[in-house]
Amino acid sequence: MSVLLVCALCGRRRKEGEPPLIKGWIPFLGKALEYRKNSHQFLTKLQQEHGDVFTVLIAGRYMTFVMNPLLYPSVIKHGKQLDFHKFSDSAASKAFDYPSLQNSRFPGLKDEIQRMYTLLQGPALDPLTLSMMGNLQRILRRLLYCNEGPNGEWQEAELYEFCKRVMFEATFNTLYGQSKHLQLDQLREDFDKFDAFFPLLLARVPIGLLGKTKEIRKKLKNFFLPHRVAEWNAPCEFIQSRAALFQKYDTLKDHEIAGHHFAMLWASVGNTIPAAFWCLYYLISHPEALAAVQAEIVDVVGQKNIESIHKEDIKITREQLDQMVYLESSVNESLRLSSVSMNIRVVQEDFCLRLDAQQSINLRKDDIIALYPQSTHLDPEIYEQPQQFQFDRFVEDRKDKTEFYKCGQKVRHYRMPFGSGASQCPGRFFANNELKQFVCVTLLMGEMQLLHGQPEPMLDNSRAGLGVLPPANRIPFRYRQKQNPMHPEE
Repeated sequence: MSVLLVCALCGRRRKEGEPPLIKGWIPFLGKALEYRKNSHQFLTKLQQEHGDVFTVLIAGRYMTFVMNPLLYPSVIKHGKQLDFHKFSDSAASKAFDYPSLQNSRFPGLKDEIQRMYTLLQGPALDPLTLSMMGNLQRILRRLLYCNEGPNGEWQEAELYEFCKRVMFEATFNTLYGQSKHLQLDQLREDFDKFDAFFPLLLARVPIGLLGKTKEIRKKLKNFFLPHRVAEWNAPCEFIQSRAALFQKYDTLKDHEIAGHHFAMLWASVGNTIPAAFWCLYYLISHPEALAAVQAEIVDVVGQKNIESIHKEDIKITREQLDQMVYLESSVNESLRLSSVSMNIRVVQEDFCLRLDAQQSINLRKDDIIALYPQSTHLDPEIYEQPQQFQFDRFVEDRKDKTEFYKCGQKVRHYRMPFGSGASQCPGRFFANNELKQFVCVTLLMGEMQLLHGQPEPMLDNSRAGLGVLPPANRIPFRYRQKQNPMHPEE
């Protein structure tokens, strides 16, 4: 105990002009355990004690948190002194076992990969939307219509597992295509095992200390070896372009290419699966919201198209999805309540960051500065009754509502489930489109009810900082084929 106390007292000291420093008494770990237990509660308490800006020792890193969204623009605009890409590249390369893109072995690869994300945006989303729509209907038809008879029978399942099964397969087939030799159930099972330890990998815990995680990662990467990817039917243009790009670099080994493909799979489903759960849960647990969204879907898609969905695939275009303002708002509201991302920048040099006209802070090279959007998402001054789900919170005069205020000032970054500035998720348009499709098709094809007497889902705070949190407890529900697709409100 005396050794720990000496280490704590002789460590870093706060210098003039620096934010308040909170180290804790455990060397290296600092306040990691308190942060992991409930990050929002922990950081909110520190904000009340020390103000909007403070530095905390967490798992060996000194992290300066900026808690006031009115100060976010001052951080985001400093792309030179506050870098995101080196940090994310280093973290991803270690987690998925491929060389850093900063490596001189791969000149231009980083920029080429970044440019390819345009294939997940704008008009390039149209063929992806068409493919995803078909995959969702095929999978849901298989799940919902397994009971024979004109009325169908209720089936019971666990909601998160249901969403995971549908979204994993639909997303994989949309991006990578299909193969009769590929066992997606096994792939999903191995993915879950790896994903359970993913937060610890990002916290720089050696993979050798994480049980069979290294062995599971190798097994997962084997799915994505170039000769296997080449056998899959109809991968999307984005994946085809990436595969062709990797083949241009003779310095990239097959297992390294597989690591890049595996990382893209995680990026594609790691957050959209829990997001799909919360989108569906909040709607089926709020009858008024469910009725409004269902009515909007029928209004936009048309009853004649909907009545044929049980027998054949129907098309719902990206433009039609964009017309569904209550669906969009419901998805955004679900993300507001479940997203616990952390926008990270690494300080490139000692410098003074001016936050506003009254406040500046001195930062040290290699420290981390972090924006914590959950504090904004749950701010009662920005969002009235912030803990409650309000499906139309982001609708005003049947259009997207984009103006929110704090201290009389307009909040520019009021909703940040996909990051900000340079750290924004490049696949956010594809992800948001997927979520709307999942909700839309599921509500058209199935009826769903929560079972009586069950507790509400809690957030799994062990994954705080990584994006959308999964539920910490099981949520049983029942489902069946919708009895009258033309009138979903009945």
